Amino acid sequence: MKYRKILLAYNGSHEGKRALLECADLASFLGAQTHLLAVASMPPSLFLTEGFVPEELLEEEKKRTQAILDEGIRTLRERGFNATGQLAVGEPVEEICRFAKSLGVDLVVVGHNQHTSFAARWWKGSVGATLLD
Repeated sequence: MKYRKILLAYNGSHEGKRALLECADLASFLGAQTHLLAVASMPPSLFLTEGFVPEELLEEEKKRTQAILDEGIRTLRERGFNATGQLAVGEPVEEICRFAKSLGVDLVVVGHNQHTSFAARWWKGSVGATLLD
């Protein structure tokens, strides 16, 4: 199978930056389109009792996430890629799946840090592991 469209779910973490560079190498080798997606999400602890997130907190998170996305796009463009980027707001796994489907991508790339114990994986959660489920 030849990958023609690659989606990189990018969060600016160390693992995400490594995935960005690996994705760039792969896309270059394959001649694939590269799309970056950054998801602004609010930790559940910030939701108020009725499921409401104050607008200023959401706007701050969107600005922070947009800066991360801009940095990823800049890195790819410095390497000669005409990458596109998209900022989404919501739960990361849902947004990654939705965006991958809407673009019709062949490959989704996420950075992943393997937690050493089951308890650590369960407690912290993992976007990558949840996507595989």
